[in-house]
Amino acid sequence: MNILNPDYNWHHQLSLALASHKIECHFFLEDEFELLSLGQNLIINLVSLKNQFTPGDLIKLQENYGQRNIKLVHLWEDIWRSKPGQVLARIKSLLGQNTRIHGRKTKVIKIAKPVADTFLNENHLQGTVSSRYKIGLFEKDELVAVATFSALRKMNHSENYKSAELIRFSVKAGYSVTGGLSKLIAYFAENHRPNDVMTYADRDWSAGEAYSALGFMLTGILEPQIYLLDKNLNRSLKKDNQLSATEVFNTGSLKFILQF
Repeated sequence: MNILNPDYNWHHQLSLALASHKIECHFFLEDEFELLSLGQNLIINLVSLKNQFTPGDLIKLQENYGQRNIKLVHLWEDIWRSKPGQVLARIKSLLGQNTRIHGRKTKVIKIAKPVADTFLNENHLQGTVSSRYKIGLFEKDELVAVATFSALRKMNHSENYKSAELIRFSVKAGYSVTGGLSKLIAYFAENHRPNDVMTYADRDWSAGEAYSALGFMLTGILEPQIYLLDKNLNRSLKKDNQLSATEVFNTGSLKFILQF
């Protein structure tokens, strides 16, 4: 079957998957949006590949629900179809259904690229990407969280000022590590001495609440980006004059910085 088969009923497949995890859901329409309610404070906007929306439409919808203290996330059809396991894990995490591990019971260890890549591809919605430093959290002998960082970069605004990027952070599906991200950042900061660590939150799924809780400051809002989708549902950033039968977009990113 062609993976871009328009007759594939992804809404039905999603509802069956949620039911198998004992997650109740309710479909409803609001204007042209197809929404899925999971409890009182979480709404999923189901964005099909064939749609007439703009990024601004999705941002406005999200902001309208946010004003009512309801979290709304945008789930694109290609993301569900290519990474259903990661999507379900993210939903369960948002619903607070994970098993909790206390960060003080974990140990921090540098990990090799193949280990980090495998973990991120299995547990992060955007998979792995190039990085300089790869650090893992272990509970006993089990890898339960991974953070990857860039090399330190000299900044022009101050002499000897160096910044690093937290590129990826992910926890093993089904788990939440209390204090885990803080522990990984502290380890990195102690060993590499950056003046700050910056990172981005994907607005489709997050307002960066976890970063704000750790003292990160919101410093910028990045514009939505357009991607081309291949037949295997892989996204690649669209370049000027590139054409594709299938284009998707996101709602941009939020930039956060933690200074030391």
